Amino acid sequence: MNLNKVFVLGNLTRDPEIKALPSGTSVASFGIATNRFYTKDGQKQQDTEFHNIVAFGKLAETVSSFLKKGGLVLIEGRIKTRNWQDQSGNKRNRTEIIAERIQLGPRGISSTGKNYGKTQPAGAPPDEDIPIIEEEEQIDVKDIPF
Repeated sequence: MNLNKVFVLGNLTRDPEIKALPSGTSVASFGIATNRFYTKDGQKQQDTEFHNIVAFGKLAETVSSFLKKGGLVLIEGRIKTRNWQDQSGNKRNRTEIIAERIQLGPRGISSTGKNYGKTQPAGAPPDEDIPIIEEEEQIDVKDIPF
């Protein structure tokens, strides 16, 4: 049995670009960044990964309407690697996540839990902070009991 499923939670690195396929189907592409926090030799470390996301159809239209650079989003999808030859004859490849479901994050909140460009009306309750969960220690594969 095989399974190709991925979940990523991160911030958009650029506004979605929407195009139409020759069939008329909408396709949106954008990037997200995910961060991993850990401690190494007593020092807090951060590792950032960048992911290419592609959405089709109605999902692509929703993405282009509601997502903006810096926004928090949860993507559920599958990994796909495309191969092609560029105009110079060089072999190229690109690994992407094909979005199947998308959960939008809170409006006006970045991954640090801080407001970005949104002002609160006087007396309004503050927006909910999104916690950053840090990984405390490295797990060695040899320590896993199975």
